[in-house]
Amino acid sequence: METGAGALSFAADEKYTEAGATIQSRNEVLQQADILLSINPLSDADIAAAKGNVLLGFYQSLFNAAIIKDWAAKNKTVFSIDMLPRTTRAQSMDVLSSQANIAGYKAVLLAANLYPKYFPMFMTAAGSIAPAKMLILGAGVAGLQAIATGKRLGAVIEVFDTRPAVKEEVMSLGAKFVEVEGAADASKAGGYAVEQSEEFMQRQKAKIAESVAKADIVITTAQIQGRKAPILITDEMLAGMKNGSVIIDIAASTGGNTSQTKNNETVHYNGVSIVGNSFLPSAMPSDASKLYGKNILNFLQLIIDKDGGLNLNFEDDLVKGTCVAHGGEVTNERVSNS
Repeated sequence: METGAGALSFAADEKYTEAGATIQSRNEVLQQADILLSINPLSDADIAAAKGNVLLGFYQSLFNAAIIKDWAAKNKTVFSIDMLPRTTRAQSMDVLSSQANIAGYKAVLLAANLYPKYFPMFMTAAGSIAPAKMLILGAGVAGLQAIATGKRLGAVIEVFDTRPAVKEEVMSLGAKFVEVEGAADASKAGGYAVEQSEEFMQRQKAKIAESVAKADIVITTAQIQGRKAPILITDEMLAGMKNGSVIIDIAASTGGNTSQTKNNETVHYNGVSIVGNSFLPSAMPSDASKLYGKNILNFLQLIIDKDGGLNLNFEDDLVKGTCVAHGGEVTNERVSNS
């Protein structure tokens, strides 16, 4: 372990030592490890110093294709955990889901802090307070957690998703599912949105505009793997929102779902606060790290044998699907073409 690796997640070096790890400097780790685990891509200097040829982390390969191609040319075997096939067997390794769950939870809490009114309905001697109206765009893992958290705080919630199959889950959590007919099938998109027909987009736009105008809080989560996030809330819709409304755009890292989103910034537009935050899981570093670590450990069991040796079984669909570079070549066609 690199010295201080867990400090910001409140995990001291002593805890790692107690668990059996050896604490060393970053350079010592690079020079001795056969498998290097990181979250973000390593620097050129790190790669130059690295003895090990196997890299595993959350590398966002489709957006960092140039880095993956460079590593492939340097004969690195690269596993990008965000490329893991999203199947039932892979659920215990699915970093996207474990971190999206945190993002959905924190998005609602962040909105509650910024929203200048109560979330729940109150009946008081001084008068009644109506509950906040929340709109959630996308009922994947983040969206479903946002529904559950918003309901606990007392909001009235509407939800859009292009997948009719999620309607039952949405309703079971106490939210209203707003349907738009004619959506393209997204059942095989691994929890991502898919591109829709122009006709569907127009119908969806009209429906969303109605709900946005009534909403006090909007949580947007729609992303398309390897592509820019779809714009679901236009300037025109933003102009029709109430003063003091809040939008938390979880899709900010890939451009965002509103026309005004800026990643890692809060934009104030016509009285609406638009928060672009792609680092929401880092606001809960202890649990985010615990879940990420467990995801990675479960994946490592696929590529390390019982004796602790490296065993790259490319017959395993999870190993093959997650590997983006091996043998001096980029092994994922989508990354290669990016």
